[in-house]
Amino acid sequence: MAQTVLIIEDDADVVRVARAYLEREGFVVAVESDGESGLRRALADAPALVVLDWMLPRMSGLEVLRELRRERPTPVILLTARTDELDRVIGLEVGADDYVTKPFSPRELVARVRAVLRRSEGTVAERADEVVEHGGLRLDVARRLASYAGRELALTTLEFDLLLAFARAPGRVFGREALIERVWGPEFDGVDRVVDVHVSNLRQKLAAAGAEDLLRTVRGVGYALG
Repeated sequence: MAQTVLIIEDDADVVRVARAYLEREGFVVAVESDGESGLRRALADAPALVVLDWMLPRMSGLEVLRELRRERPTPVILLTARTDELDRVIGLEVGADDYVTKPFSPRELVARVRAVLRRSEGTVAERADEVVEHGGLRLDVARRLASYAGRELALTTLEFDLLLAFARAPGRVFGREALIERVWGPEFDGVDRVVDVHVSNLRQKLAAAGAEDLLRTVRGVGYALG
């Protein structure tokens, strides 16, 4: 069955090109032109992925992302004309899985859509019956569910994949490059600070479940599951 990509974008030219390339690759494309209607549709229809513009009428892309993250782990690619690294990091901190800077190549957008979807589904296809446990941590790979001491962790796709990489090798120290290779894939060409942002978000969720010290920093080297 074809996967649905929801584009939330108010620039008709961007929508036209992105839609044409995504449909050519076999995706079903839905479109909303403002933040409020885009959020409603993302929550109601549960698309496979959302392509979300930063600057939108009625509700900004970041507001949409914040609200969506409260309800669903739907993968999100943020479209932004902002080239400053801090702005991109803010989007990642809020919960975006990846970003594309305008103006962009439509082929690059399609490639990033496929890469994000592979990250969210590939592990399930390869090791569908896997359950990884470490201490009070439990990761059900097939169902993409994570819990600590029986408390469910509401993780994004990237956060789950990061935690899974750590849990499969407890005690191993991973540097940023190793994590990018395992989780984002070799085609990723963004800033390596993206790792720090997602690890920080993951730590906050673990701490809320009572696992403050589960994920530790090895200064000057990387991160490890304690």
